[in-house]
Amino acid sequence: MVDTPETSQVMSAADIDRALTRIAHEIVESQRGTTGLIILGIPRRGVPLAKRLGEKLISIDPGFDAAAHVGALDITMYRDDLRTAAARTPEPTQLPSAGIDGATVVLVDDVLFSGRTIRAALDALSDYGRPQAVRLAVLVDRGHRELPIRADHVGKNIPTSRSERVSVKISGIDEVPAAEETVVIIR
Repeated sequence: MVDTPETSQVMSAADIDRALTRIAHEIVESQRGTTGLIILGIPRRGVPLAKRLGEKLISIDPGFDAAAHVGALDITMYRDDLRTAAARTPEPTQLPSAGIDGATVVLVDDVLFSGRTIRAALDALSDYGRPQAVRLAVLVDRGHRELPIRADHVGKNIPTSRSERVSVKISGIDEVPAAEETVVIIR
């Protein structure tokens, strides 16, 4: 992608892959392994990112069972903007067979902005059980928090203005091949 006055690429496909590898290592280090670990992606782009983190965790700890410990947590009905924003079609919540009670749950999303999506995820999660701990992994933290929420694992901190937008393109969700995945700031 070529930068223009309206856009700036801040992460390439290789940068995204490196960030996910680093996040996976950070998770294993902070958890002291993968025992009792559950990875839940927040739809839309958080789900494929969570699956990739699961694959990276397997490469670090071959005993990690991604099929039993990686899933998706839909937050659509927990959002605080249902009355004002365009309706989003709910996506399925797919909890791992291991369950979340007593586990360390890592919520995965693409961009952390106001913190409202994560607040909704915490509300949704409490309806499914009581984890021992909840951590947050995001590909991009762009600042501008409206709630006291902080990511534990960040791929890249990108200072932005409120008038800018961060666009993440991920294969499997967006119509881009894996080699053309990108994170772009749009002014």
